Parts: sequence; C-alpha cells; structure tokens
Amino acid sequence: MKKVAKDVVIGCSQSVELAQKIARKLNIRYSGLETGYFPDQETHVRFKNPLKGKNVILVQSLHNPNESLIELLLAAYTAKEIGAKKVILVAPYMCYMREDSRFHKGEAISSKVIGKIISRAVDELYTIDPHLHRFHNLKEVFSIKATRLSAVKEISGYIKKNFKSPVVIGPDAESYQWAEAVAKPIGCEVAVLEKKRAGMYGQRKMKVNMPGEGTIKGKQAIIVDDIISSGHTIIETIKNLKKAGAKDISCIAVHGIFAGKAYKKIKAAGCERIITSNSVAHQSNKIDLSEIISKKIKK
Repeated sequence: MKKVAKDVVIGCSQSVELAQKIARKLNIRYSGLETGYFPDQETHVRFKNPLKGKNVILVQSLHNPNESLIELLLAAYTAKEIGAKKVILVAPYMCYMREDSRFHKGEAISSKVIGKIISRAVDELYTIDPHLHRFHNLKEVFSIKATRLSAVKEISGYIKKNFKSPVVIGPDAESYQWAEAVAKPIGCEVAVLEKKRAGMYGQRKMKVNMPGEGTIKGKQAIIVDDIISSGHTIIETIKNLKKAGAKDISCIAVHGIFAGKAYKKIKAAGCERIITSNSVAHQSNKIDLSEIISKKIKK
C-alpha cells in the first residue's frame, strides 16, 4: 500500500503504544479511538476525527477476544459507514486460531467462524505468527488479503545480543521448526521436548518429557514458543530443564497472553527472564514489532 496524506493509524484500546510506533515509522497521522462501556457492559466506540476518504489502519491485538473483537467490529463497520476509503486491520495477535478442526462432535471450528466475521468487517489484514498448525496459510481462514508476518528474526536478534552460548528449547514437537528457525541464524543448539495433554481442552493436565539432557547441563536454556497462555507447558518445561542441569532458564515468546496468574507462576517456577514482543502489551515486552509491520504496509 502506497502511503498518501489521507492515511491514518488508529490505535484501538489493546494496542495504543504499538499503533503510535507504527504511525511514527510510516510518518502518517495517529489518532486514538474513544472507547467505553455502558452500565450493561455494552461497548461504545467513537472516532475522534473525520475519516471520509481516508485509508484507515486499525491496530488491535485480539488477546482479550470477546471484548476486543466487539470493539474492533464496531470500529471497522463505523469507519466504513462514515466514509473511510479502506479499512486495514493490524492484529498482532489473532484470536481463536487454535481451534482449527472439529475435535469433538458438534464443536464450532471457531477459527473459520471468526475468519468470516473479520473478512466482512475489514478490507485487508496483517498479523504476526498466527497459529497455523492444520492450516497451510491464512487463505484457508480469511477471504480478504491476509498477510502473515513473523517475529523469528527479531527473536534471533534479541538472543544474539543478550545471551552467550544458549540452547534454544522447543517445548513440544509442534515448536520444532519454529525453534530451529530462531536458533539457526545464530548457530544455537536446539532441543525439543515431548508434550502430552489430557482432557478436552488440554490446558490443565500435561507432562513434558526431556528427550536428551546432554546439551542442557551447564547451559543457558531459552524456552522459545509462539504463545504463552496458561503457562503450564512452560512451567513443566522449566522443571525438566532444572533436572537436566540448566545453568539458568529464560523464556521468550511472541505473544504473552499470561492468562490468570501465569506470569507470576512462571517466575516462581524459576524462570530468570520472561521476554515477549509487543504484540500484546505487557511488562515483559522487550521485542518491538513496529518495524516489521510498518515495512510490510509500506510495500
């Protein structure tokens, strides 16, 4: 998309600071979105400036999905109604992507449902490292132009700058290619653990097995994953790394959801450093994504 004077970046409630950084890098106007709640908890949104004829870039991370999605939909449809030429969504974290198949009879494949809803609301989408386990690409979820960006290079660069001779740890088999992609540019060793889940939703009961301990003893172990949600996988991984004799343990993730008290629990389990990107605003944010987002939008 070519930058024109009529472009405007609008920060929705979940991504104000990231939106401001993107606007500065694109050298275009930033505007906030006025949000609030009525006594019955219905969401209210209001644009502060006219949007007629403008290309509107809405920035909204969807980690608190049931509230942030409603806010986004109200904003996107309203922008079009009051004359926006084009509505572009930057959703650094895309919600509902992990439910990508009908695992049990009668279940909603929520990723596809949400994909249809968002595709009707906006004209174009940019997102960071969405969960694409069973999907090959975003075309299987969205009917609009949808661009997948990755924070792999940014994570590799952070590790290279801040750690000496670390071992990159993938907490499960699904993370192998991802962990390998992070480790390869900086020549790190990679170890991938085996994870077993139990129960319909699989968040509570799990066991993480260490396949080999030789590469861990005395090393800086860095657990790398795309999402930290409940933190149970990370905590089990930390326990195994301690048994394997890791010198110290850190955790780096693209999306830090930290449901409930996950952040405190991971710290208490013995994680020296918890580092995330600013896809989701959190105190652990150390890796800035505004550069890769703005560069892609400029093209």
